[in-house]
Amino acid sequence: MASSHSSSPVPQGSSSDVFFKIEVDSSKHIRPVPSLPDVCPKEPTGDSHSLYVAPSLVTDQHRWTVYHSKVNLPAALNDPRLAKRESDFFTKTWGLNFVDTEVIPSFYLPQISKEHFTVYQQEISQREKIHERCKNICPPKDTFERTLLHTHDKSRTDLEQVPKIFMKPDFALDDSLTFNSVLPWSHFNTAGGKGNRDAASSKLLQEKLSHYLDIVEVNIAHQISLRSEAFFHAMTSQHELQDYLKKTSQAVKMLRDKIAQIDKVMCEGSLHILRLALTRNNCVKVYNKLKLMATVHQTQPTVQVLLSTSEFVGALDLIATTQEVLQQELQGIHSFRHLGSQLCELEKLIDKMMIAEFSTYSHSDLNRPLEDDCQVLEEERLVSLVFGLLKQRKLNFLEIYGEKMIITAKNIIKQCVINKVSQTEEIDTDVVVKLADQMRMLNFPQWFDLLKDIFSKFTIFLQRVKATLNIIHSVVLSVLDKNQRTRELEEISQQKNAAKDNSLDTEVAYLIHEGMFISDAFGEGELTPIVVDTTSQRNASPNSEPCSSDSVSEPECTTDSSSSKEHTSSSAIPGGVDIMVSEDMKLTDSELGKLANNIQELLYSASDICHDRAVKFLMSRAKDGFLEKLNSMEFITLSRLMETFILDTEQICGRKSMSLLGALQSQANKFVNRFHEERKTKLSLLLDNERWKQADVPAEFQDLVDSISDGKIALPEKKSGTTEERKPAEVLIVEGQQYAVVGTVLLLIRIILEYCQCVDNIPSVTTDMLTRLSDLLKYFNSRSCQLVLGAGALQVVGLKTITTKNLALSSRCLQLIVHYIPVIRAHFEARLPPKQYSMLRHFDHITKDYHDHIAEISAKLVAIMDSLFDKLLSKYEVKAPVPSACFRNICKQMTKMHEAIFDLLPEEQTQMLFLRINASYKLHLKKQLSHLNVINDGGPQNGLVTADVAFYTGNLQALKGLKDLDLNMAEIWEQKR
Repeated sequence: MASSHSSSPVPQGSSSDVFFKIEVDSSKHIRPVPSLPDVCPKEPTGDSHSLYVAPSLVTDQHRWTVYHSKVNLPAALNDPRLAKRESDFFTKTWGLNFVDTEVIPSFYLPQISKEHFTVYQQEISQREKIHERCKNICPPKDTFERTLLHTHDKSRTDLEQVPKIFMKPDFALDDSLTFNSVLPWSHFNTAGGKGNRDAASSKLLQEKLSHYLDIVEVNIAHQISLRSEAFFHAMTSQHELQDYLKKTSQAVKMLRDKIAQIDKVMCEGSLHILRLALTRNNCVKVYNKLKLMATVHQTQPTVQVLLSTSEFVGALDLIATTQEVLQQELQGIHSFRHLGSQLCELEKLIDKMMIAEFSTYSHSDLNRPLEDDCQVLEEERLVSLVFGLLKQRKLNFLEIYGEKMIITAKNIIKQCVINKVSQTEEIDTDVVVKLADQMRMLNFPQWFDLLKDIFSKFTIFLQRVKATLNIIHSVVLSVLDKNQRTRELEEISQQKNAAKDNSLDTEVAYLIHEGMFISDAFGEGELTPIVVDTTSQRNASPNSEPCSSDSVSEPECTTDSSSSKEHTSSSAIPGGVDIMVSEDMKLTDSELGKLANNIQELLYSASDICHDRAVKFLMSRAKDGFLEKLNSMEFITLSRLMETFILDTEQICGRKSMSLLGALQSQANKFVNRFHEERKTKLSLLLDNERWKQADVPAEFQDLVDSISDGKIALPEKKSGTTEERKPAEVLIVEGQQYAVVGTVLLLIRIILEYCQCVDNIPSVTTDMLTRLSDLLKYFNSRSCQLVLGAGALQVVGLKTITTKNLALSSRCLQLIVHYIPVIRAHFEARLPPKQYSMLRHFDHITKDYHDHIAEISAKLVAIMDSLFDKLLSKYEVKAPVPSACFRNICKQMTKMHEAIFDLLPEEQTQMLFLRINASYKLHLKKQLSHLNVINDGGPQNGLVTADVAFYTGNLQALKGLKDLDLNMAEIWEQKR
């Protein structure tokens, strides 16, 4: 009974005068039969409240209808492929997988209230009255409804006999489980002699399935019979529908004719004008595109011309512009498919050419004659190269310049040595082949002139390097400044564009004609001036044809303004060169800042290179001990030259290089050691040959001392042209005091002044000089003590004895040195840094040592007289004559002592010394008188002693400078008990 043809129900309309809905009472469980049933009944889906609506013949006129049916309806409705029936008109063609979902209310639809239906109710009231009259005319349907209810209950009871598996939507016999449930294999098993029973079971199963089929067909036929009126009604209404469609078709035809006439009269001409405008605009675009292609075609020859004149920046800009045009406006053009890769290769070639050109420029700039006054060689060429290298992110050009600086510094020294050796006749270049050996054969004046020449050329070299690096630094800063200004302009431009977009008219007519907007015909002409202003600069490339003067065609000759990156602005380099800073620099602000710091570091490196080469030159000359053999004036001259060069390079480069300064300090230390050893050796020889006799003071030494008194601690200049020769003086006058000195002390003072002057000339050796001078003063003190107090001069010089005059002279020499120690201390204190003031304590220790030595000499003089008193007074006897021989000898020795020291020591020191000697005399006399039991009793012995003491006192006070000396001779007598 099944058929391959499936019934397709006729679509239902939403409303009609003939077909209308019957309201359903929701309280009833059984849906009432409508007065006008549907044409095509639908299988019930379990929803008892579904509504039947009339078919829509307009939309479904070409669909299958009941008139196309070739089989009986029960067979058509028994389609096993359908899992469920269509529920309504809107979902029956959407497929089996359609699921009803809840529709979310739209926010754009208004809320419907009862007031919206007021007009409709007024219009439908008349129809409602007619409908009520028809209901009264029709016979009552209560009997029909009861019959229908009874039939419905019977059908439901019959359908319950059919198993539920046949009612499932996913019923399919190709499923093994479903197939086994419907047709169990146990009914078909014929083995084991059970064939008859299995055959009976199979037959019973077949009858059961046939019974199920009959139940379904009966129910289907019953449902169709209930809707038979709808079929006949649809058949009778077909003629009316066809007439209605015919009238509708005629109305549509008339409407189309009217629209065609309106189109011909009112729209065709205007649209033709728009088509012509669009055609003209397209022609202009094609023309400008061809002109742009012609310009792009000339890119490679133009780049070659620019490269021939070293215009690397212009060539790179032209390549960048051409690549941008190829990617935006000429994209997809077959004839230019290889041009992009060719331009990329050309750009790589330009990178190599720029690096080679910069290397050549660096070599030419650094190796040109130093006598040339021009600071920067071909400044415009340098600026162009730097901009090109920055544009291509080739930041290693500074390394190239640094390598060239090292080579140039070597060549400068080599050329200076060659020139100096060639001017020296004493050097035979055929015998001495090596240049370093030839340089070592120069004497100090020649070598000093050579070093001065090297330093002067290094100074010029650094000035040129600084000028060149300043140009490069200015270019980098100008690019950095332009980047910042570009960002500001972009922000302002974005704000203006946003305001301009808001001001555009948004109510432009939208008409689609042949796939175009109607605004395309006139909108481009209005936007042209804006585009031209922002893009006209990019086409200003060499050998490019000017664009058409037509306002419509101008924009087509340029690229889109929003994508153009070739805008430039002028800037000035300190050298006076105007440059054009391109906006398409690929460097970030951090990279540009780092590059600027590298430029400054390169300038510092240039200074370090010059200092390193100078140190190597200096060490090459010092291999044979040449610098250590220099005298003081030569080394001071060399030191001043090197310090001047260090200061000049620091002023040029802004940083002090330490290599040459370290070499100078090293040589200064060696010089200080040699300087000190020479003078210490000289002082040692002088002391070993000193006979400790008073020496005459030459006039130059008196002038030396006078210059110290005036506050100048320096060796006086020799007066030239003086014919008078001043006689030497007996004593040295220092600030009004007379000093009787030996010749060694005079030379020692000169040596001390040499130390002080060396500190002035070489400030870096101040601390070393202070230590060495302290050592020298300590050596003089200790060695003079050994020779005089220790009587070392008896063996060294061959003196017969150390006299009181030798002792007094030694004391006076020590006093002279002590006088100058505070002056020396102040001199060093003014030149020492505050953190090294603690080193001045050496002078305090030296002063104490000298005072102790002077006191020991005074004690030695007193001890000499003390031993004499002890020897003479031990033999003293109180007897005539008066004065006794003992007192005569004592007075004689005191006179000799006075004569020996009075001219050497100051009067105050002489008095103090004789007071100490007198105290020793009184002590020994008192001791002797006590031994002789002579007392102050007025007796004869007392008179004799008094007479001798009076003789002694008279002789002592008669000596020069001792007249007012208080001897207090009453102390010789013991006090009476």
